[in-house]
Amino acid sequence: MIEIDLEEENKAIAREYKELLRISYQTLTDADKKLIRKAFDVAVDAHKDQRRKSGEAYIFHPIGVAKIVASEIGLGASSIAAALMHDVVEDTDVTIEDIERMFNPKIAHLVEGLTKIAQVKKDMNISMQAENFRKMLLTLNDDVRVILIKIADRLHNMQTMDSMPEYKQVKIASETLYIYAPLAHRLGLYNIKTKLEDLGLKYTEPEIYRDIVSKIKETKEEQDAYIATICDVLKKSLDEEGIEYTIKGRPKSIYSIRRKMAAQNVTFDEVYDKFALRIIYKSNLHDEKFLAWKIYSIVTDHYRPSPSRLRDWISQPKSTGYEALHITVMGPKGRWVEIQVRSERMDEIAEKGYAAHYKYKQGATEESGLDVWLNLLKEALESSETNAVDFVEDFKMNLYAKEIFVFTPKGEIKSLPKGATSLDFAFSIHSEIGIKTRGTRVNGKLVPLNHELKSGDQIEVITSVHQKPTINWLDYVTTSRAKNKIRNVLNENTKKIAEDGKELLTRKLKHLKITLNESVVNELVNFFKLKTSLDLFYRVGIGSIENQQLKDFAAQKSNSLMNFFKSKIKRSPSSNPDEINKPELSKNYDLLVFGTEQDKLDYKLASCCNPIPGDEVFGFITINEGIKVHKKDCPNAITLQSNYAYRIMPAKWIDSTQQEFKATLKITGMDSLGLTNELTKVISNNMHVNIQSISLSGEAGIFNGQVSVIVQNNNILKKLIDNIKKIDGVDKVTRVYTN
Repeated sequence: MIEIDLEEENKAIAREYKELLRISYQTLTDADKKLIRKAFDVAVDAHKDQRRKSGEAYIFHPIGVAKIVASEIGLGASSIAAALMHDVVEDTDVTIEDIERMFNPKIAHLVEGLTKIAQVKKDMNISMQAENFRKMLLTLNDDVRVILIKIADRLHNMQTMDSMPEYKQVKIASETLYIYAPLAHRLGLYNIKTKLEDLGLKYTEPEIYRDIVSKIKETKEEQDAYIATICDVLKKSLDEEGIEYTIKGRPKSIYSIRRKMAAQNVTFDEVYDKFALRIIYKSNLHDEKFLAWKIYSIVTDHYRPSPSRLRDWISQPKSTGYEALHITVMGPKGRWVEIQVRSERMDEIAEKGYAAHYKYKQGATEESGLDVWLNLLKEALESSETNAVDFVEDFKMNLYAKEIFVFTPKGEIKSLPKGATSLDFAFSIHSEIGIKTRGTRVNGKLVPLNHELKSGDQIEVITSVHQKPTINWLDYVTTSRAKNKIRNVLNENTKKIAEDGKELLTRKLKHLKITLNESVVNELVNFFKLKTSLDLFYRVGIGSIENQQLKDFAAQKSNSLMNFFKSKIKRSPSSNPDEINKPELSKNYDLLVFGTEQDKLDYKLASCCNPIPGDEVFGFITINEGIKVHKKDCPNAITLQSNYAYRIMPAKWIDSTQQEFKATLKITGMDSLGLTNELTKVISNNMHVNIQSISLSGEAGIFNGQVSVIVQNNNILKKLIDNIKKIDGVDKVTRVYTN
């Protein structure tokens, strides 16, 4: 029986291999095919005794990754071979040297970059994932293909993790949403970005994901008919003009629908542009731009465009290389529809990013946006002394950022992330100019350094040799490049001041009969509520720690022995700790349980999402404040689960009769007489609900209100929300969180 299974499995492996060669985006020569075959044989042999969690032969995973690399990312034979062997060195006896001997240094280098980074020691202050990610970026070494294959590896893992335990699914999915999807976006891999986001949502918010999927299915027929109506109208005009084209209708991604629902506080039915149309036209390079605007003209002859939502990435492509014209028009039945216009060449670049970009670039001397970005990335990595999580946070901000285009005084165009300031611009020209910036002029007017730039601004930087960055500059910039440079200069200054501060502190403590040693430094750091000894010495150096405060420390130190004895007396051995404050214990401890053992532990509720009993929650072990409890859909959940998965504890409510909780509701609607009265009546009539605060404001017939209520659990809150919604004039009731 097993023999037949194995035979079937081998046939399936052979089929997958043939499929891999067939779907390759690049044209494979005979030499390429030989190379891929050899890599395939090495991988099959190395993984022959391994199985995945699902029970299938392990080799299906490397083949799956290679297929993504070959068809969806569009890389060539070397990358396909490296993808086939990406787990060989980590999981089997084959070494990098063996691969170099069997293949060549280039493939060995790719495989080495892909071999997972050795585990960083488990230190509570360090995020394993952020450290690994920083190291992964360092393996770039002039070869972006390492990261592209990593992204393919992650996509295949996300597609095949149904058989994993839930906590692992959440960790991997959070990492994916936090890092890999933004990275795929930045490298121009829009299809892969969409798949990663949708799969990330599937495991981080499964119920919402399933709900949206089922609603998309329910409305599919109606959507198809709607798209067909628009297509029929446009086809007639496009055919008359003799344009060669194809039109595709596609629903927006599940993740982007979810993001719109959350950002605009709307239901699925209220999200307007749930689908987009894509017109892909045939053209030579010379006529591309002309034809795009001709199609724009045809579309807007039939449907009214929204001027504020026109995006022209043909005149000025995104730095990812993306080119297209996006037009949002008012379609039939009063619905907004996004129409994307792009040539076949632009479409290939949008689908394949990096690979297609280079296919079309062929020898062009002008640096592509991607090359510029990779150079900036290397610079950030080399100069980064910040901790890994800060680095990843800064880096991530620059991954998803929308772009603006500004001009230098000579009229050269520069692209910066949306939200960039005039100081960011100075650093984008050169870090030496950034550091010496004294002031900036935007469109001829002197503006503050934190002035936010808009597309089309022309900026002039005024420098001075005496200028030095201050700590405030970190608040004036948004780009990671500028932040890193400022931090590096500040750190150098800080270290010099701290060295002087240490000497000064040693002298001052001598007068107080205290010798400065490691334990005294630790006591001082705690006494002044600082984080590191460097902070302490720096503050002494700049004079912000005064002599009187040091005297207070000395006095407290001499009293500490007495306090020690007092605390011993207070905790007299006769009193049984189990008997202290029995009601207190039951009141605080029998609500939330943690871990698989359902332990009752001390905790605090996170203020960013204010969980209440009945909410789905998890525990997060903080460094200074014990366990903090967050809602699973807390705005910070993805970051925490991605960067600090090892500090996450499963948690659930088991009894919610003992305590009351605060929840804040935002209410909007049409103003009507006696509405406040009606609202307070509904809330007060709801059992177990007290109003803590209420604020309503009306303007031109619209009212906005915020009500903080005290409830015992989620069910009571839901019932309350339903009752408020029934009040005449109320449009929306949503629960709000403070970020």
